[in-house]
Amino acid sequence: MRMRPSARIPGILAGLALAVGGAVFTAPAAHADMKACEQYVAQHDAKVTSGVAEACYQGQIGNQTSCTSSLTTAGASKDVAEQACEASR
Repeated sequence: MRMRPSARIPGILAGLALAVGGAVFTAPAAHADMKACEQYVAQHDAKVTSGVAEACYQGQIGNQTSCTSSLTTAGASKDVAEQACEASR
């Protein structure tokens, strides 16, 4: 049994609307970003300023090792570096 094209279009549109609406509800929660990392460093190690943005960027793109290493090289404590890089994810 074949449906007329005019009868099929509303069904297709309804399916698309459900698919798009479902994607909105299943999207993961927003994660923190570079600014959260930079703010964490500023709040816990105010003396560290050089290289923080680049280190936090490395954390944001998933390179946690480089992020932590760069922040500790810039003078942040290991604990602060780890927490800040975690905030950038």
